[in-house]
Amino acid sequence: MRRALGIGRRGFLSTCTAVAAGAVAAPVFGAAPVHAADGPAAGGRVNGRGPVLVPAERRGIILYTVRDAIGRDPLTTGLPSGFRAVFEQLARFGYRQVEFAGYGQHANAPGGAGLESVEGARLLRSWLDAYGLRAQGNHGFIPGSWPLTTADVDRFKQHLEIAAILGMDHMGTGGDPTNSSVKADWDVAADKWNALGEIARGFGIKLYTHNHDAAYGFLLDGGPPDAQGRPTRSSGVRKLEYFLKVTDPRLVWLEMDVFWAHVAQYKFRSFTAHDGSVQQDVFDPAALVAAHDRRYPLFHAKDGVLDPASGNGYAMVPFGTGVIDYTAFFSRVGHRTTHHPMVEQDNAPGATDPGQSLEHARIGYRNLAALRRRR
Repeated sequence: MRRALGIGRRGFLSTCTAVAAGAVAAPVFGAAPVHAADGPAAGGRVNGRGPVLVPAERRGIILYTVRDAIGRDPLTTGLPSGFRAVFEQLARFGYRQVEFAGYGQHANAPGGAGLESVEGARLLRSWLDAYGLRAQGNHGFIPGSWPLTTADVDRFKQHLEIAAILGMDHMGTGGDPTNSSVKADWDVAADKWNALGEIARGFGIKLYTHNHDAAYGFLLDGGPPDAQGRPTRSSGVRKLEYFLKVTDPRLVWLEMDVFWAHVAQYKFRSFTAHDGSVQQDVFDPAALVAAHDRRYPLFHAKDGVLDPASGNGYAMVPFGTGVIDYTAFFSRVGHRTTHHPMVEQDNAPGATDPGQSLEHARIGYRNLAALRRRR
């Protein structure tokens, strides 16, 4: 997993290095676009034969899944390498949307190493258009300052301009609004994100935060104070539930990573109430989305198998080959024509198999396309 490997999502592509020297024969990933899937791939499953749950035009992938392919040297391999070749391959699988995780690739790929510029965005947009792909988001720069510094605002606006050129409706980050569990810190984070969302709205873009398990833990908002005067107990409100309440729904949106939301379901099952009693409360990811349907336009569609020994309860596997019930999830969360599921697998790149991440992307597409509402 990315955390276990110590790999940060932000800026990972800007530091990509070449893969081990030596050409590798290119596998046949498919010569033509996949417009529809007849069934699941590689152990996946079709749950029911009702209507398609994820329309073809909304099937996406975050490029973090295939980061090794984007970052490898095309001069040392016959595999798809760099943005342009990876876009072509993803379109052949059937994907119609992508979410960026930075704008860097190998220096020998067409366009050069760094495409985080207006000129780079125009080049990327030309490749997206050529292969029938739509950019839906990016895990990019969110200012660290508050109050905002001029330098941070300028860089933030540059990223928004790039997002607009790429045709994105959304731009966000892979980090929590705050790493704290204390209510006052989430109030500050809400003020900051409302301000950033107002700036993003000026570019016609919705600002979103992407979160892992910690943000679904319980907010500390009462009880006996600690030595610093901060609360130590909870009313049972989860941190992101509170964030949804105190941010402007016209300015701030969220992207749920469904895998990490299920990790939160496994980890955060009780809280210490203000009176000192321990209360049980099992998190229901789909219920939270259903209650705030319009504020969750994006999902990371990431699967897992049960693995209690890991501490997280799950271990990542290719989408559609695990135990997370995506048929139930997508059936419960609301309007299918307003959501954008992005296949993600943090551990898709293979240490000994350079074609593995693209193969897992293919499996993910077929299993996403195969999802049907239960009758």
